[in-house]
Amino acid sequence: MRGAMGEQAPFGPPPDADAIEAIARATIAKLPAPFAAHLGDVVLRVEEYADDETLAALGLDHPLDLTGLYHGRPIGEKSAFDSAAMPDRIHLYRQAILAEWCESGERLDDLVAHVTIHEIGHHFGLSDADMHALEDSVVDP
Repeated sequence: MRGAMGEQAPFGPPPDADAIEAIARATIAKLPAPFAAHLGDVVLRVEEYADDETLAALGLDHPLDLTGLYHGRPIGEKSAFDSAAMPDRIHLYRQAILAEWCESGERLDDLVAHVTIHEIGHHFGLSDADMHALEDSVVDP
């Protein structure tokens, strides 16, 4: 495996949930203020895999097929009656992210940023094009 600059990457244990969460939080910290201001109540969780119920609800057969998921109602669809609802949540699935990282050769921080921003995009009701533009604004070249 080669690193970003072509150097041999050291072998060791795969990044743990705390490392994935740190990358996701660093990504969130780089968001423009109008986005960051609306994420304070969103819960970020890193789990090993999506559970069977989640996979079934999405019509997925294998837990490595899902790298992240947003649970909640997009901001534009919220109402005053949502106050008793569960907080919005972004789930990142570590094993699926690591599998994609190994398969794609993409930098881990870029991949985690991509998944994190995609799920944040669902929170804001963004289109795929808007999600890509937001990602371009926070991912280091």
